Amino acid sequence: MVRWLGPLWLGSLLVACGGTGKEELCSQTFEPYPDMISDRTRTALNATYLDGMALYAAGEYAGARDSISKYLKVQRADLTGYMYLACTYLALGDPDKAELQLDHLDRADILHFDDQIEWYRVVCWTCGGQIERARKGAQRIAEGRAHTYRSEAKKLLRSLPPPQATQP
Repeated sequence: MVRWLGPLWLGSLLVACGGTGKEELCSQTFEPYPDMISDRTRTALNATYLDGMALYAAGEYAGARDSISKYLKVQRADLTGYMYLACTYLALGDPDKAELQLDHLDRADILHFDDQIEWYRVVCWTCGGQIERARKGAQRIAEGRAHTYRSEAKKLLRSLPPPQATQP
């Protein structure tokens, strides 16, 4: 009976002190993409998007997700919404759905979001607990060509736990 009390106590202590290391690492790494949409002139075509972005700017991510999703279903010209939709899913704790939105944006291949897509994928992996995958992605950003998120990638690399030793 005493054997299982140790791990139980440690788990309780971790929860009491603010959650898991994965959650802390995610909250340290994730910063919502800046709102560059709300200043657009409101039209009948973009009203749903602007409503969603007002919620996004206010940190009301569930409402923003619903509104931006609706907007993306009815129009196909402005795909920037996928960037914000990815961030709403990250903020709501669903990195898998966030990564799917980045895939939509990446496949469109019409916008200049390469750096954002690459970085936010790393954030998805970090928040999803795929630490080694996140490490490799962050290293590519930190050591590769000029990148918008180079300093964020370097900061993440310093925050990650040491790599797991591989066994032969």
